[in-house]
Amino acid sequence: MNNSHNKYEAVIGLEVHAQLKTKSKAFCNCSTEFNTAPNTNVCPVCLGHPGTLPVLNRNLVEYILRLGTATDCSIREKSIFARKNYFYPDLPKGYQISQFDQPICSEGSVEIEGKKVGITRIHMEEDAGKSIHDLSSDESLVDLNRCGVPLIEIVSEPDMRTPKEAYDYLTMLKQLVVYLDICDGNMEEGSLRCDANISVRLKGADKFGTKCEVKNLNSFRNVSDAIDYEILRQIELIESGGKVSHQTMTYDARDKKTIPMRSKEEAHDYRYFPEPDLVTVYVDEEWKNSVKQSLPELPREKFNRFRTEFGIPEYDAEVLTQSRGIAAYFEEICSKVKKESYKTASNWVMTEVMRVLNDRKISIEEFNVSAANLAALINMIAGGSISNNIAKEVYAAMLLSDSKTDPKQDPAYIVKEKNLLQVSDSSEIESIIKKVISENPKETERYKSGETKLLGFFVGKVMKESKGKANPKVANELVIKHLG
Repeated sequence: MNNSHNKYEAVIGLEVHAQLKTKSKAFCNCSTEFNTAPNTNVCPVCLGHPGTLPVLNRNLVEYILRLGTATDCSIREKSIFARKNYFYPDLPKGYQISQFDQPICSEGSVEIEGKKVGITRIHMEEDAGKSIHDLSSDESLVDLNRCGVPLIEIVSEPDMRTPKEAYDYLTMLKQLVVYLDICDGNMEEGSLRCDANISVRLKGADKFGTKCEVKNLNSFRNVSDAIDYEILRQIELIESGGKVSHQTMTYDARDKKTIPMRSKEEAHDYRYFPEPDLVTVYVDEEWKNSVKQSLPELPREKFNRFRTEFGIPEYDAEVLTQSRGIAAYFEEICSKVKKESYKTASNWVMTEVMRVLNDRKISIEEFNVSAANLAALINMIAGGSISNNIAKEVYAAMLLSDSKTDPKQDPAYIVKEKNLLQVSDSSEIESIIKKVISENPKETERYKSGETKLLGFFVGKVMKESKGKANPKVANELVIKHLG
C-alpha cells in the first residue's frame, strides 16, 4: 500500500448465513441431507405448489435462540416471518420466507482480540435452490434439494476495519455455531456462507463511504483476500478522481479480484410483506431461561478456564479450545495424569494427535487412540519407564490398532511386547558406557583434554547401543562420571 493509501480506513460488515443441523427443512418434513441425488429431498410445500401450507420447525427457533443467547442478543418476545419477493429459477415460490423488520434476535456482540464487534440482528429464513451452469454448455440446471433448508442470517455492525478483523470475526462465529452444535461450519459444503459489505473513508471521517457488497465468499481465505482487494480497488478509484458506485460484486478466487455483478438492490426492491401462512413466534421467559441453562461452556470461557486450571500458555489454550471435541479429549487426558504432566498432554495433543487428524482428514471423534491410553503413555514418560523417543515408537504402534477399545493399544502392552522398557539400572548402562569408551579412544582423549562438547557424542552412542532404552538422564550422569 503506498503512502496516499494510508490516509484511508476501511469500514467492513459481514452478513453470514449458517445452515442449521436440523434433520428436516424449515417448513416441511423433507430431509436436509447433503449430497443426495438432485431434486429428491423435495415435496409440494418446498416446491411451492398451490394450496400447500408451511409449518414451522421448532428446532429452527431453538437453534437461533442458542446463538442469540450466546452472543448476548436481545430476544424478541413476538416475531413474525415475511416474504422476500424476487424471481429466480431456483426459487419456485417466487419468494423466500425470511424475517424483515421484526428479527427474533438483535443488538448482540462477539469479542475478537479484545475488540467487540456488534451484531445488528440474527434472523431466520429458508434457503433457495441451486442453479448449476457448468454441466451443460447451452442450458442451466436447477436442483431444488436446498429449497426450504433452515438458515440463520447473522448481520454484523460495520465495526471491522481490516481483513484480519473480518477473518477473526468469521472464525469466532464458526467456532460458536459449532460449539453450540447448531451448524457444522463447513464453508466448502455451503453450511457457512458469507457476504462482505465494504466501504472506505478518510481516517477520522464520521460519514461512511459508498459500500459495495461482495457475495458468496466460500472460504475464510477468500473472505480475507476479497476484502483486501476491494479496499485497494475503492481507494485507487477515489484517488484517480472516480466515485465508488453502490453495487454487488463477485469474487474471482483464481485471479484474486472482485468483479461487478449488478447494481445493488435496496431492501424495498424485494417487496417484503408479512407471511400470511405462518403464525407469530412467541418466545416467553421460560423458553429463554431453558435455552440459557442448556448452553455448553462457550469458547472464551473454556479458554480462560484452561489457562487457570491447567496452567498452559495462551497459545495452547487457543489451539485446544478451537473445537469442543479436541478440548474434551485434552481434558480427559488431564483427568488421568498428574498436574506436572498437563503441559506434556497439551504438547502431545497439539502436535502428535492433531498431525494425525490433519493427515487422515478426520475429526477427533474418529481418532482411534483413546484419551485414556494416551494418558497412560504420558504417565509412562513421567514415571521414567520410557523415554520420549521410545514414546513416539509406542504411539506409532498405538495408531495401528483397530479401535479405541483394542486391548493391543494399551501402551504397557506394546512396551512389554516390543521389549521397550527404559533401562535405569546403573550397572547395565555402565557396561554399555565402558564398551563405547573403549571403542572410541580418540574421542575419549579429546574429551579428557577439554573438548567437553563431545559429551553429546558419547551419550548418543550409548543411546544407540541400548536401542534407545537407556534412561537419558542416568546415561548422561554416568558418562560424565566415567570420562572423569
